[in-house]
Amino acid sequence: MTDTPIEEAKHVAIANHLRRAIESRQFPIGSEIPSESSLAKQFEASRGTIRQALSTLKSEGLIQTSKGRRPVVHARPLEQSIDDFFSFSSWIKAQGRSPGQRTIEISRRRRESPEPELPLGYPNGEYLVYLTRLRLIDDQPTMVERSVFHNSVGQSLLQFDTDSGSIYEYLITRGADLDEGTHLVDAVPANALDAELLEVEVGTPILRVRRNTTSAAGFVLEYSEDRYRPDHANIRIRNTRAEAAALISASRNTTTSTL
Repeated sequence: MTDTPIEEAKHVAIANHLRRAIESRQFPIGSEIPSESSLAKQFEASRGTIRQALSTLKSEGLIQTSKGRRPVVHARPLEQSIDDFFSFSSWIKAQGRSPGQRTIEISRRRRESPEPELPLGYPNGEYLVYLTRLRLIDDQPTMVERSVFHNSVGQSLLQFDTDSGSIYEYLITRGADLDEGTHLVDAVPANALDAELLEVEVGTPILRVRRNTTSAAGFVLEYSEDRYRPDHANIRIRNTRAEAAALISASRNTTTSTL
């Protein structure tokens, strides 16, 4: 049986009321909101109507629900611009939130064959620096960061406290020519390590961003694979017709010059 228009309007109104209460910090992040029975009494509504309202808030990322517990207010996923991927710490600070990190592995070793997930183009046997960290927003596990650096820039990380902050800021201050990044975004199921670190079930869909970072001369200095909890962070891509036209024009000019 479907809801009547009156019931549908009511659950929308209740969701709007609770959303305003959350956004005004009447219910701060991490706090519990009233139980279904309390809300049903407050709004003179059926439990089914209350569940619909709560389901709306859950789909928006505003609350978390679990069986036998009252809903808990949850922060909205942060949006990250595709043009601002170089420093997780800088991005989080710019949002007024607190970044964190925990190093899982850092090592310097020769590249082994085969490593199909590592499209750096370096010959086997070349030294690379491997780094895996768990990144946090306000102490909440948000992203598993796996980076591989060319030895010319990565070796300095062995003397850096990688739990202290942004490795990009550190490398740039030491003269690393980290100039341009190319990103590939897709979704993958969480593997066992992802699930453990991000506190999700194995197989949960998570957001994957793969990046090659090059010097101004085009030499690949880093390959990174970041895996995000989509309920904690997501990606915003912006483009304009003017930018697209400029890219088309540049492409045509390049094509013409090679004929």
